[in-house]
Formats: sequence, C-alpha cells, structure tokens
Amino acid sequence: MTSGTTECGLQYAVRRSGTAAGYCALSIKCGTRDETGYSCGLAHFVEHTLFKGTTKKSAETINGYLDRLGGELNAYTTKEEIVLHATVLKEDLNKAAGLLFELATSPTFPAEEIETEKGVIIDEIRSYKDSPAEDIYDRFEEMLFEGHPLSAPILGTKASVRKIRRSETEKFVREKFVPGKMAFTVVADMDEATMEKAVRRLAAKWFPKNGQAANEGTRPAFSPAGTFDRTINKKNHQANCIIGSTAPSLYEEKARIATILLCNILGGPANNSVLNAELREKRGLVYGVECTYTQYSDTGIAAISLGCDKDNVDKCMEIVMKEIRRMQENPMTERRLNAAKRQILGQMAISSDSGESQCLSMGKSLLAYGCVIPDEEIREKIESLTAEDIAEAARTVFAEDRLSRLIFV
Repeated sequence: MTSGTTECGLQYAVRRSGTAAGYCALSIKCGTRDETGYSCGLAHFVEHTLFKGTTKKSAETINGYLDRLGGELNAYTTKEEIVLHATVLKEDLNKAAGLLFELATSPTFPAEEIETEKGVIIDEIRSYKDSPAEDIYDRFEEMLFEGHPLSAPILGTKASVRKIRRSETEKFVREKFVPGKMAFTVVADMDEATMEKAVRRLAAKWFPKNGQAANEGTRPAFSPAGTFDRTINKKNHQANCIIGSTAPSLYEEKARIATILLCNILGGPANNSVLNAELREKRGLVYGVECTYTQYSDTGIAAISLGCDKDNVDKCMEIVMKEIRRMQENPMTERRLNAAKRQILGQMAISSDSGESQCLSMGKSLLAYGCVIPDEEIREKIESLTAEDIAEAARTVFAEDRLSRLIFV
C-alpha cells in the first residue's frame, strides 16, 4: 500500500488488489454533527443533491456515467463523514475517480432538483419512522447525546428539510468540502505508483489552491447528558427495547478494542453470541438481538437492542442484565477468550476480503488517524487483550449507574 498527502492537503492511500473490479472513495470529514448554524439534516441533503448536476454534467449524465460501463456510483452520510464511492472495472477507474472529484468540487444544486429531492428525503424519513427497530436507535442516540450536535438525526426532520435553501447547500460545500478535510482511497489491480500519480494529478486539477489554509472550525466537545429510562407508547404490535451508554471514542485505543470484542461476544452477528444464544436459541423470546458499538472522535455509543412480545419485555431485560453482570464479575476462561478472538478475527478477515470494504475503511482511517492502520497491527491489539480487559470493558461501558433505557410499546 502507498499513502501520502498532496500539495493541497488531500490525504490518499492506494492498495493493489487481485480483482477485475476497481474501487475508489472520496471521504469528507463533515457530517451531521457539523451542521451547527445550518438546517438539521443538511449534510445528508447535500450528499443527495451532489448528484443533481455539476458545471459540466447534468443529473441525467451523472446517473448514467458509470452505469453504462457496468459500474456503480453511491454515497452515504454519517454523524462525522460524507463518503462518495464508486465501483468499476479497473480500466475505468480514472473516469470514476474524476467523477467523484467533480461531484465534490463543482455541484450546481439546480433549484428544481432541490425541491424534488426534499420530497424524496421526507418520504425516506416517513419510511424510516415506520421501522421501529431503526427509529428507536435514533431516538435513543438523540436522548443520550441531548444538547450536543451528535444528537441530531442524520436525515433531519420533515420541518428542517423543507427549510433547506440552495444558498445553504452552496455555503456548506464551500466551507466544509476542502482538501485538508478529505481522503481519497483506491483499491484496484493496478500498479500502486501509477495509481498514486493519477491521484496527485486529480488533486492538482480539482484543487489548484492550497486547501490547508481553509478554516476547518472546531467541533463542540461532548459531555454526557445524564441517564434516562423511558417507555413510549407507539402502538406497535411488539415491543422494541434498547439499553446502553456512551462508550470509548476512536482515540481511546485499548478500551476501544476491548469494547469491540465485548460487543461481539455479547451480541455480534454470529448465532453463538451470548444474548442470541440465551434469548433466541434457548428461550425463543426474540427474533433477533444485537449489541452495537459506534465510535466517534470524542465519544461512542454501545447499545443492546431487541424486539419481543410486549409481555416479555421485563423477562428479556432481566436476562440481558444477568449476562452483563456475568461478563463483569466472571472473567472469561482462556479457552473461551481465545475462541472469541478467533471468531472476530475471522469476521474481520472475511469483511476485508471485499475491495469496497477495504477502500471505505482506508478512508475512515485516514480521516481519523492520518494513516491506514495495518491489519497486522489490529490483529496484534486484539490478540493482546486479556480476560480482565474484557471484564473491565463490561464494568465500564455497561455499569448499571451509566445505563439508559428506551422502550417502544
């Protein structure tokens, strides 16, 4: 892998793969939490409307530009990032890369397209509200981060989306889309030195001026809002429950790695996760249960979520707390710990076998740490964890006096 920083301040990383497809991504360090002074949901709205036209291409041209090559063009927004990415045959990689830079640097935001997209996103908000499992997580995060920009929903609200104006989208891009806050990543079966030269040429073409002088602004520091325990009557056919707390940030390295493994043990994607085994396989109380851990630059959120019959809410919560206490009070045996490590390392290896996953992960790593952390280093950190490290993570992240709970019935 080759990485570096261009003269304008854009970070990049290119990695050679062995597949016919090529992957590229432009990651921008701005997301929902950077909307202070703007309409709620603007980052996500901008991500959508970047595709509605540039100074050189119409929306129709953009939509078919990679399609006719058999490729794919996509994007997503998180609380801290906007990411544009493409998948094409390796020989078409330069076209895809050039398109991503063009979308980020010369969008026109046609007025009629803005009004049309408002309707699309408002419909997306409505459909999201119709999914209790997704809606409850947003509400939980909103309450957990109350008073801080991280509490804002990525999609915004119907009212906030309706208020968005073209001038606002232009100002947001002008202020936030600067090369010093961007990372470009490539994974393809091409010579890395050749790819690196191409990236540098693109950066010089689309960012002729030095981007380091741009004012990135400061993100408000996070401070906990306090715990809560709320039940909301949604008149659903089943109950949805979520329990959790703030967790280590991207930069609390040892605690972060321990929390990743802890959450995978408790409620990761495998059928043998502790909570899935107890609640679904053994007792048949839930269809699914998961423990998720999302990391931000100054905090994180670890949460256990499940859906169950309304009459089984208390029983499910009791089992969840029982298993958490077991993890806190009884450190894992060496054999069980090694099995858990092997499982997550296997999951990570299979995930990283995807060129797209590699490309997106590289961009996130560049924005967060200024470098791409080698897989071997991550493996070593996981292997170095002890049973006491996992127990300590359980005692810290899921301490009962730190836990908040939200139930939809």
